Amino acid sequence: MAPYESDDAVDAARADAARDEDPRAGRRKAARYAVPVAVVGVAAATIGLVPALAASGDPDLPKITAKQLIEKIAKSDVQQLSGTVRVSTDLGLPNLGGLENNLASGAAKGSGDGSSADPQSQLTSLVSGTHTLRVAADGPEKQKLSLLESGSEYSLIHNGKDVWGYDSKSNAVYHSTSADSGKDRKAEPPATPKDFADQALKSVDDTTSVTVDGTEQVAGRDAYKLLIKPRQSGTTVGAISIAVDAKTGMPLKFTLTPKSGGAAVLDAGFTQVSFAKPAASAFDFTPPKGAKVTQEKQGSAAREHGRESGEGFAKGMQGTGVLGKGWTSIATFDTGSKGGLPTGSKGGDLGGFVGSLGEKVSGKFGKGTVFSTRLVNALITDNGKVYAGTVTKDALVKAADAGK
Repeated sequence: MAPYESDDAVDAARADAARDEDPRAGRRKAARYAVPVAVVGVAAATIGLVPALAASGDPDLPKITAKQLIEKIAKSDVQQLSGTVRVSTDLGLPNLGGLENNLASGAAKGSGDGSSADPQSQLTSLVSGTHTLRVAADGPEKQKLSLLESGSEYSLIHNGKDVWGYDSKSNAVYHSTSADSGKDRKAEPPATPKDFADQALKSVDDTTSVTVDGTEQVAGRDAYKLLIKPRQSGTTVGAISIAVDAKTGMPLKFTLTPKSGGAAVLDAGFTQVSFAKPAASAFDFTPPKGAKVTQEKQGSAAREHGRESGEGFAKGMQGTGVLGKGWTSIATFDTGSKGGLPTGSKGGDLGGFVGSLGEKVSGKFGKGTVFSTRLVNALITDNGKVYAGTVTKDALVKAADAGK
């Protein structure tokens, strides 16, 4: 089948998908590339709750074009489901004995209210490795996600105006309501491959090939395979494969493979799924006896500290822009920090440590350090400029040379 070019039908499909997202179920921010300032930042920005699964069998389904399959995804409106999800992430981060997860978790805790049940301090574990999730949803007002670890479980429940986080390991509870942060309250619903398929489809333009690549079975359901591949050289993205449920149009599997080959960067999906209405009790939650309950408070010291540090860094960046187009787009900004890696009041030692993880490079722009994963790369020059994207190291150096 010939590659499918972006046209009015795809634009309409994108618009339909955007309208279908319920703001009460949580809006998701996404981009073709992330803008990291360190390896941990690259990983955290690239990871989401992306369900996917190994498939078996090739069902015989009616023929469908890529255009029709995209429209089928856009029209999908599954409101009720429950299932089990397996998420595997292999960004190719350096082996730091778990330190990368500790750093990410520590950063998340710094922007929360100090509770181990705060979602910001829990979901960073998805940065690497393989994890099992249980998900359930009953419309935009009821969702539940449980992260199952060895001997413990973390659950995130959204039921009406209440959002509960519970860490069984520490018997800690985190609670927030829509009244706590007004219109800024963002519930954390269970993630499904549809969220990520929608974002991937937004990348479809004249730099992209989109085809139907046969069929497969996912979690016992017949599905079409939509294959998205960049046409441009210089990108680290090899292909994105989306398994689309033949009956409902809901994506069941999302796999992102790097151009370098090997294991998928993200391979996540349903191992079991049902579209029946979950029991109402699935979304009930009462803090267990003896649990320490932390109530989210707007303007709390911990959260204000997180805002201050995050916003302070953001305000320090100047000249944010984008070079190129399509899959080889490169984000650029100036940290305002001469000497390379930006450092905070206690960041000198950390800056040196992180710097040791990168590769020293030089060019017409001067000298700098490249931080690499199997998907996103970032170049931080010694004069404080940053170039980042799903592109090769050589592409970053070339961009820095041109931007001197």
